[in-house]
Amino acid sequence: MDADGQRLAMSTSRAQAELRLLVLGRAGAGGRSAVCSILGLPDSLPAQESDESRECRKLRGEAAGRRVLVVSSPDWFGSDCDADTRRRYISSSITLTSPGPHAFLLCVPVNQPADVETKTLDVLAMLLGPSAITKNTIIVFTNMDELEEDERLEDYLATWRKDLGALVKRCGGRYHALTTCSGEQEESKAVEEMLEKVEQAVEESEAPHFSCPLYQEVSERVRKRQDEIVRRRRHEAHGEASSLVDPDVTDQDMEEVLEEAERTIGDLDLDLDEVFPSSVIPVSSAASPLGVLWAKLVGWLKWVPTMVRREALFGALVGLFVGGPVGGVLGATVGSVATEVTRRKAQKTK
Repeated sequence: MDADGQRLAMSTSRAQAELRLLVLGRAGAGGRSAVCSILGLPDSLPAQESDESRECRKLRGEAAGRRVLVVSSPDWFGSDCDADTRRRYISSSITLTSPGPHAFLLCVPVNQPADVETKTLDVLAMLLGPSAITKNTIIVFTNMDELEEDERLEDYLATWRKDLGALVKRCGGRYHALTTCSGEQEESKAVEEMLEKVEQAVEESEAPHFSCPLYQEVSERVRKRQDEIVRRRRHEAHGEASSLVDPDVTDQDMEEVLEEAERTIGDLDLDLDEVFPSSVIPVSSAASPLGVLWAKLVGWLKWVPTMVRREALFGALVGLFVGGPVGGVLGATVGSVATEVTRRKAQKTK
C-alpha cells in the first residue's frame, strides 16, 4: 500500500472508532437540536432555525467518553419537498454516515399522530432493507412535557397511543425518552443512557455498524474520491516529482479531504418512484387535515385542568374519528361521563 493509501486507511480507521448516528424526524419535532444538545455537541444553527434547516448537518464531538458523529436530516415528507429535494436529502444522509451508521434515531413527538413516522420507517426498509428497522433504529420520543407530571410513558403508549407503541414494536422494542435535563450530573446520565442503547443495538445486530449494498457502494465512491482529491492536492502543491504525501499532512487535512469528497459525490442514483409512489406521499402533518385537528386539540387540552385532561382527550378523539354532528354529540357525552367518573373516584380516595 502506498503512502496515499495508508493515509486513507488511517482516516477510515478513525471513522470506524466513531459512534455514528443518523437523526430523522418531521420538521418542528425538536428532535435534531435536542439530540445534539443532550450529546453535548455544538449546533451551528441558531435555535430558531435548527429544526427548519433545509440541508443535512454533520456534527462531531465527544460524549460520555466516546467520539460521536451526528448527522441530522431534514423532513423527507415536508409539503414543500419535491422529488429532487427528497433525493438530495436522502443521498446526503447516506453519504455523510458512510460506511454506515451505528443507529438511526427517529424522533417522534408524543403529542402528534404517527403517520409521518410510519412512512419514514417504510422508506428506510425499502431503501436499506428491513434490518435497518428491526436491528438499528431507536425511537426517540420528544415533547415529553406534554405528558402529565405523574404519567409514565409506558402507560401512555399502552393506553392512549398504541400507534406510537406500534412504532416501538417495529424497532425491536428500542426507544428513548428525550427529557429536558437540569444539571451536569443529570445530563451526563442521559448521555450515558442514550449511547448505551445505541451500543446495545449494535451488539445485538452482530455487526460493527449497519451496512447494506447501498452503503457499501457509497463508501467505495467516497474512498475513491478521497484518493483523487489527495493526489490532486499533492500535484497542485508540488508537482509530479514530489513525494507521495507531504510529511506535514495532518489529521485535519485528511478530515477536510473527507468533507470535500462527501460534498462532491452528488446525488445517488436512487429509484425513489417506487419508494415514494405519489399516492402515498403524505403532506407534512402540520398541513394535513388530521394534523391540523390534532394540533388544535392538543393546544386546547393545555388549558384543561389536569384531572379531566385524559377524559377530554378521549371524548374529543371519539368525536374526531366518528365525525359529523353525531360524532360531536357522542364525543361530548363520552368525555363528560369519563370526567365525572374520574371526579367521583378522586373524591372517594380523599
